[in-house]
Amino acid sequence: MNRLATIALATTISLAATSATAQRNLDDVEITTQEIAPGVAVLFGAGGNIGVSHGEDATIIIDDQFAPLSGKIERAIANLGATPVKYVVNTHWHFDHTGGNEHFGGTGATIFAHDNVRVRMIAGSGEGARFPVPPAPDAALPVVTYPQGMRFHLNGDTINVMFLGGGHTDGDSVVFWEEDNIVHMGDLYFNIPGYPYIDIASGGNVYNALTSLSTVIATIDDETQVIPGHGPMSNKAELTAFRDMIAEAVSRVEAARAEGLSLEETVAADLLSDFDRGEGGFIDADAFVTAIWNSEKD
Repeated sequence: MNRLATIALATTISLAATSATAQRNLDDVEITTQEIAPGVAVLFGAGGNIGVSHGEDATIIIDDQFAPLSGKIERAIANLGATPVKYVVNTHWHFDHTGGNEHFGGTGATIFAHDNVRVRMIAGSGEGARFPVPPAPDAALPVVTYPQGMRFHLNGDTINVMFLGGGHTDGDSVVFWEEDNIVHMGDLYFNIPGYPYIDIASGGNVYNALTSLSTVIATIDDETQVIPGHGPMSNKAELTAFRDMIAEAVSRVEAARAEGLSLEETVAADLLSDFDRGEGGFIDADAFVTAIWNSEKD
């Protein structure tokens, strides 16, 4: 087995094991709450971070983690003094961000997402995907979709949901709370060890990710509170460093390719060995370099 095949197999096994472990341990997951502004909070548990806006108008959540956690998520929201969830926004289609859709849709919440989120949830992940995900049931599907974005006027805030070109997948939305100066990045931003997950099979593209990240960075300021898809709360400086790390990795892979190296040779060159990305993480350097190589540049 060559190096790339070994990497691919190891990555698949690792991610599958991570998923299985998460599913087994969901009974032990605690949903913790961080209030970041009046009427705005973040819920941390297993899967993607959940943004919550609540107040006199309605409760809206951004993503909803795994299906078995829905009851715990509801209790955490109730503990905020919020009414039951009326609206759900999915930042993208991955199951650790949409797993609660069926539950919340069944309780009467309206689900919103980019057009491609609904398309991919209907189709499922397909054979050979890293995460085998079956087609979603009708109750889990977004019922309102958009190509570019939409706007909520709720709870004294203007909540802008925007598609900036994607990058993690082809359906990534970024959510801005204008008055509260908060942005939810979805999985365009992983504030954890390891490297970004560019899901090529779901239309992900590292160049689109750079564009989306740069657009957000140009829009926010040093006081903006940044909610990553995974990991603790962040800020503009950390988000900028994350974008710059990706740009440097892309530059190195492009240089290797220009020198005539193959993908296997580029992976073997350990181009990112001096990057300080910590131990563990969701995606390792080899998988990230492979995703950069497989991203098409316009």
